[in-house]
Amino acid sequence: MTTVQSPPVPPTAIRPKVVARTGLYAVLAANAAVVTLFAVQAGFASNALVVIGRFAGLYSALLMAFQLLLVARLPWLDRRIGMDRLTNWHRWTGFSLLWTLVGHVVFITFGYAESSSMNPVSQLVDLAETVEGVLRAAVAMVLILVIGGVSGRWARRRLAYETWHFIHLYTYVAVVLAFTHQVAVGTTFTASSAATAYWYAVWGVALGSVLLGRVVLPLWRNWRHQLRVEAVVPEADNVVSVYITGRDLDRLPARAGQFFLWRFLTKDRWWQANPFSLSAAPDGTRLRLTAKAAGDGSAGLRHLEPGTRVFAEGPYGAFTAMHRTRPEALLIAGGVGVTPIRALLEEIDGHAVVIYRVAGERDAVLYDELHELALTKGAELHLVTGPPVPDRLAPRELAALVPDIAERDVFLCGPPPMMNAVLGTLRELDVPKPQIHFERFSLAG
Repeated sequence: MTTVQSPPVPPTAIRPKVVARTGLYAVLAANAAVVTLFAVQAGFASNALVVIGRFAGLYSALLMAFQLLLVARLPWLDRRIGMDRLTNWHRWTGFSLLWTLVGHVVFITFGYAESSSMNPVSQLVDLAETVEGVLRAAVAMVLILVIGGVSGRWARRRLAYETWHFIHLYTYVAVVLAFTHQVAVGTTFTASSAATAYWYAVWGVALGSVLLGRVVLPLWRNWRHQLRVEAVVPEADNVVSVYITGRDLDRLPARAGQFFLWRFLTKDRWWQANPFSLSAAPDGTRLRLTAKAAGDGSAGLRHLEPGTRVFAEGPYGAFTAMHRTRPEALLIAGGVGVTPIRALLEEIDGHAVVIYRVAGERDAVLYDELHELALTKGAELHLVTGPPVPDRLAPRELAALVPDIAERDVFLCGPPPMMNAVLGTLRELDVPKPQIHFERFSLAG
């Protein structure tokens, strides 16, 4: 077994998440200031409602470009912030975008209606029929409303991922329509050559980031590494490990704790992409994922044949030793959430305590590997079994297992209810927030 050691934790290292998050906020704030400056230089309309509507339109265009950056899956951002947090920001930015667009339409329509003495509905129809680009903007607005509707939690839980993702792709159609509207009637866009160059640069960077992160990089990596299934190994009645091999895997920038979107190119599965974490630290020769049969995608893994071509997008995620702040660690796994925890144990240095929470001993997938790794690395391993109630990882119980918990980095992965409960426990035990590392699988379109 090859053990990959993570680099030591610098005692005064600036946290990568802080740098990346601050950088994103600074970029957005700086661009908002530039947009405001260009809008002021372009002059104001005599109607206050129209002025408010134009500002709402400019900020909505900026938010739309920022949305593209958040879902571009750029490795630099993803490694430092994590796809789950980027997706969460994408969701909230989407709601802000929706309301600024509504404000843009409402204020512009009512402003022009006040000047023309038409009723707002007639004014909106007149603008769509007589002003170039307005009809395209109306179509973009409808698309964004539909996408916003299916992005709500109620709708998201009832749609298959592939259906939700397909609908989400219409965002790019809306972006193109909105951009052509801005080019056609945007007074700020055409106010000066500097403003025109700025907006072309904003949209060029945003769309270029999506093209790079979502298309060019995955195609390049899969062409370079030529991934194939090497072996399929049952780990339990409903759990299977898939070993993946390929070319030059030592040049694939994957780390323990990360995940890929795996697409197995068989006749009946090529269109399905499923997120599975690496269950072993990458060793430069093969990758391994371990999955529980929880749906059609994971249940079909045991029927894969060796030699099957694989298209993998990634690696993704910030659930890595890159974000350690302390020399010692606590790794908490629940159920099949043990997969990235097992990989992390293989990579990290320093003393580690591992807590594996399962209903019963027979549910402890990969326990033998964890036990062997713990012996090799001098780590403590605790198998915690039993029903959810009473909570065996409540504050008193967890403090008894790990008395120095507040001095350790805590890596947590498991089912959402278990993660929520443990996060509450960590707060009660006053574990500093920067020392708590977790990631939820949530994919943005």
